[in-house]
Amino acid sequence: MAKPTIVVMPGDGIGKIVTPEAVRVLDAAGFHANYVHGDIGWDFWIREGNPLPDRTIDLLRRHKLGLFGAITSKPKAQADAELTPELKGKGLSYFSPIVRMRQLFDLDICVRPCQTFPGNPLNFIRRKGDGFEEPKVDAVIFRQNTECLYSGVEWTDPPAPVRAALETHPKMAAYKKVAGKDLAVSCRIFTRTACRRIAQAAFEHAKRFGYKSVTVCEKPNVIRETSGMMEEEARKVAAEFPGIRLWATNIDAQMMWLTKNPEDYGVMVAGNMFGDIISDGFAGLVGGLGFACSANLGREVAVFEPTHGSAPKYAGLSPSIVNPIATILAGCMLLEHVGQTELAERIRGAVQQVVAEGKVRTYDMLRLAGGPKVFEQGAASTQQMTDAVIARL
Repeated sequence: MAKPTIVVMPGDGIGKIVTPEAVRVLDAAGFHANYVHGDIGWDFWIREGNPLPDRTIDLLRRHKLGLFGAITSKPKAQADAELTPELKGKGLSYFSPIVRMRQLFDLDICVRPCQTFPGNPLNFIRRKGDGFEEPKVDAVIFRQNTECLYSGVEWTDPPAPVRAALETHPKMAAYKKVAGKDLAVSCRIFTRTACRRIAQAAFEHAKRFGYKSVTVCEKPNVIRETSGMMEEEARKVAAEFPGIRLWATNIDAQMMWLTKNPEDYGVMVAGNMFGDIISDGFAGLVGGLGFACSANLGREVAVFEPTHGSAPKYAGLSPSIVNPIATILAGCMLLEHVGQTELAERIRGAVQQVVAEGKVRTYDMLRLAGGPKVFEQGAASTQQMTDAVIARL
């Protein structure tokens, strides 16, 4: 079998720190691959006016596999202000490179597993009688990855044809007297094909791994058209999987239930925005973003990433303090995607042993405020955590 080639895109901030650590673990586990660097992120927006250069797109188109770190995003005015002088005033508009990547390669299925590691001091606990209990959380969120509010179809001061079209809806009467410069509109776009595809992926995962239910988490009682379409398609798909129950919850109620009975939920499916919200909610129950990974899957291209941001305030610290486990687990998802399930299980087992033993913990696992003094309080560096995982391999 030919070696796969992985396009490694560290990006910004701590992405440049944790991505090489994940590659180090993949190498130590015996994964044989070629790695090529892909430019992405804020530096390329500033210097080139494009945070996802065409050369990186070409690499992904050729090699089909990516390992991504993190990117920095800033509000429109600040993004425009940081462009080099020769690029200012040319009508350039910043758009998240990871969102663009998802749309460009139709990476419409986002899979975000959120599972507890025994012994993790950050695991969710709750009161029971006079004591406490720690329920096992084992949830996998299937997030539709290319549509919804992330489609980028939005305006401040909508053009006249857009505003005229919107005003054909009777509920726009409330905004008829609002000046254009004071009106911002973002479109929540769902398509039936994409809703069905994400629901199908969720049910297939539930069947493969023995989950007894799939929960569609939207808000159809208020957002009737888009959330309604997602729930309608999920019900159609559910009919093809008679052994798996379909539950439906509203996103607001679901966020409350996360802290009451998270062990009741297995596979979750939602649109882009609500999927983003609920996956971060579940991540908070299993250790936070230092343990949260995801896969962005299309029909040809797949990109794997931690779900945390670039955390620039920590990027310049030496030694580094950030937790590399989320990116290491993203590497495990990549391994599974290319059929290296045994290697993925070995790495997850090594992470589990390190967490359970509790001798090596990064600052977040010790519930410390981030900063250079965490080492004085017993925190491990990023590299020490990776070393510990590799030693367990």
